Amino acid sequence: MKYILAIDQGTTSTRAILFDDKMQALGTAQQEFAQHFPQAGWVEHDPEDIWQSVVATCRQVIAEQGIAASEIAGIGITNQRETTVVWDRATGKALHNAIVWQDRRTAEFCEQLRAGGHEPQISHKTGLLLDPYFSGTKAAWILDQVPGARARATAGELLFGTIDSFLIWRLTGGASHVSDATNASRTMLYDIRAGEWSAEICALLDVPMAMLPEVRDCAAEFGVTDPDILGAALPILGVAGDQQAATIGQACFAPGMMKSTYGTGCFALLNTGAVPVTSQNRMLTTVAYQLNGQATYALEGSIFIAGAAVQWLRDGLGIIEKASQSGELAVKSDPGQDVLLVPAFTGLGAPYWQPECRGAVFGLTRNSGPAEFARAALQSVAYQTRDLWEAMRADWQAAGQGDAQAVTLRVDGGMSASDWTMQSLSDLLGAAVDRPKMQETTALGAAWLAGMQAGIYPDQADFAKTWALDRQFTPDLDPVLRDEAYSRWQRAVQAVIGV
Repeated sequence: MKYILAIDQGTTSTRAILFDDKMQALGTAQQEFAQHFPQAGWVEHDPEDIWQSVVATCRQVIAEQGIAASEIAGIGITNQRETTVVWDRATGKALHNAIVWQDRRTAEFCEQLRAGGHEPQISHKTGLLLDPYFSGTKAAWILDQVPGARARATAGELLFGTIDSFLIWRLTGGASHVSDATNASRTMLYDIRAGEWSAEICALLDVPMAMLPEVRDCAAEFGVTDPDILGAALPILGVAGDQQAATIGQACFAPGMMKSTYGTGCFALLNTGAVPVTSQNRMLTTVAYQLNGQATYALEGSIFIAGAAVQWLRDGLGIIEKASQSGELAVKSDPGQDVLLVPAFTGLGAPYWQPECRGAVFGLTRNSGPAEFARAALQSVAYQTRDLWEAMRADWQAAGQGDAQAVTLRVDGGMSASDWTMQSLSDLLGAAVDRPKMQETTALGAAWLAGMQAGIYPDQADFAKTWALDRQFTPDLDPVLRDEAYSRWQRAVQAVIGV
């Protein structure tokens, strides 16, 4: 057995990637699935769509590579985090559509909890802020809305899980109700310091503990698949939420290493080692990964709009036909103009956490055109990353954990392929930005966890040595101009928040 199957279950599509025993990706199958928007601010997925996409892509990549399923040594799973499913223990059927991480329907409940003075307790135990983003209030909403659900959950008839748990349950034919520490740490129900579900917070949110999965390391025995599903009984050996899997795939194993993933949004994690650093700047404290029973923690910052700003240029404004044209257009922009886009299309994420504010464009002149809009959209990602960069490094240094100037930044995701964008990022941070040769960092992280557990991939130290640099971007902007530009950005953000 010399192959590893990685399942990358994302927000808009599912991918299955087959890796060989040298950690090289051999083939990929991908399938999109429907997004449901029942009301403004509500986002749902049909769990059956997700399940069918997982089975279809796994079967497809195995068939296309011409291997027998029995040659697969293990499965690694990485998934969209916080998305919440409640299902029937007996039938495996979901009681309600999955409520997606982007969903805002529990904002009022979160506000009630905040008004009740509960945020300090929740933040201390979970490392999270009181926000509809996380799973706990979503689960409570389902139990409130489906008649009789809470009583059934208390009786052990219903199960709660994030997407990893739901998939493992289905893949194992209902034999395993488990999760890993990274996904558990995003539910707002898990005490990240104690390494267990918090009875106090579960009681506060009225989520019965009988429905919660068992939490394991990221590399562990999660169960064995029903042979009828993929053609063999395959062990599930690695699980991590998508952003943590990318952190692992980037080999950010040393405290002070930071990865930033640029997809629809941007998610940055700074490894803080064995110490859960409490943020003074509204960052999140989370589990980066857990191996051999030892949790490694991270500070995390979330940007809601990154690649989505480029999609807006394409779909909203129609000034480009494909995303890759944005960098080419930005190069042609007038350097004498200073057009700023604050892309608060769905509010602002960290460190502002302003879900109700909306986007704006500043600095328009009669000569402002497509090129200036393209530059503003790409630079908005760099400015937002600097917001996270400044907040995380301040928290890191305040906690006495290390020199903020020594933080190493590694990037991945679709936007990292744009040289113009990465150079702009380096210029505005005043720091080096490292882009790896291997761009499939999320899938690689899940694959390495499973392959290491299966004994066919190297240990943590040797895996880190396989990380290879594609290009390092270094700052080429006068520090005075850099700080002036960032000050203009900060004023623009405050203007948007103040509207």
